[in-house]
Amino acid sequence: MQFDRRAFLKTGVGGAAALATPALFTRVAEAADTIDVGVLFSLTGGLSIVEKSLHDATMMAIAEINASGGVMGKQIRAVEEDGASDPKTYNEKASKLVIENKLPTVFGSYTSASRKAVLPVFEKRNSMYFYPTYYEGYECSKNVVYTGAVPNQQLSNFIPWIIKTLGKNSFFIVGSDYIYPREMSKVCKILIEKNGGKYVADEYLELGHSEWGSMVNKIKSSGCDVVLSNVVGDSVISFYREFKNQGLTHDKLPICATVTSEIEIAAMGADYAVGSYTSFPYFQAIDLPENKSFIERYRAFVKDPKAVTHHAMCSAYFQVFLWKQAVEKAKETSPNAVREAVRGQEFDSPGGKVKVEKENLHTWLTPRIAQWQADGQGKIVDAYPEPVMPLPYSAYGETETNLFCTPKGVDPRKLKG
Repeated sequence: MQFDRRAFLKTGVGGAAALATPALFTRVAEAADTIDVGVLFSLTGGLSIVEKSLHDATMMAIAEINASGGVMGKQIRAVEEDGASDPKTYNEKASKLVIENKLPTVFGSYTSASRKAVLPVFEKRNSMYFYPTYYEGYECSKNVVYTGAVPNQQLSNFIPWIIKTLGKNSFFIVGSDYIYPREMSKVCKILIEKNGGKYVADEYLELGHSEWGSMVNKIKSSGCDVVLSNVVGDSVISFYREFKNQGLTHDKLPICATVTSEIEIAAMGADYAVGSYTSFPYFQAIDLPENKSFIERYRAFVKDPKAVTHHAMCSAYFQVFLWKQAVEKAKETSPNAVREAVRGQEFDSPGGKVKVEKENLHTWLTPRIAQWQADGQGKIVDAYPEPVMPLPYSAYGETETNLFCTPKGVDPRKLKG
């Protein structure tokens, strides 16, 4: 796929850098008539199937902002790097953007493994990272704005719905072997037991694994009546195909997923997913004027009339606008200023109203559940009437009136309790 980069130039600022101060960040980032930001996604490797679309959505947002006058009258210039689907590479590229290029803000990454790999860079150098992916929670960093769903926006609606509406209560939990699926499994187990269900297995295969025959056999012989999938990346495609190839059908034994989106459905072929379910705040099928326009503009931007949109991609798009609003409120781009100005920022996204929670820098989102159809789109079968407050520690007892994550950081006493 060719990207439209006419308005953007790859930029490098040579020389090693010592610990950068906010003032230095501002001088470098606002040179001449541009404001430089980092864009860090995997354009190669197994995760590029998803991350290329996050990159494109970010670049589209930048292009649209530039076309409407930019930020404080200046054009945004993207400094692009490739995470190559590898946490180590992510760390190296984040260090380059923050230390060498001296960028105060970077938009990037997809997996929790990549986020964890870059987090020390942003915290040590006091830079801001806008992270667009749904994730497992249990994190509270003043250097990250989290715009994807946390478990209470993705699982707290999903597990009870599976048990009460689908009538399924015997779960086989399966995931890719890294932090996100394992932490999501912990949340799933808590909610399954709380709602009167049970889990018969909790199994993992390495990220990128493509041989799913043995695992599907385990599922068939387990006695489960529903599969809770936290499988990630191109492994999703191999898993669903093997599921159908072994004669399993979603009407009798549905896969209910926390990761499978329109982009994986398009890659595997819709027939393999028909009847299965996913819980996300955003689906391409959302019937809003903002979403219909978003889909049309995105397809035009990537020059693909059949391109699909999905939750993490939607967040990758709207978080650039949240940053723009924060910069214009603060009247500067320094990390400290952006951090404070982004609190409480609202935006009418393609999936509806979103808002950055002032306390924890996570985002208010609307939980939804969709069933995948023969045309590759999700039919929304359940949706909350309004956005839900993000509670990254909900599985550990956090509530709206008892927050664990605040501007002062996480309260360790509450975690022990």
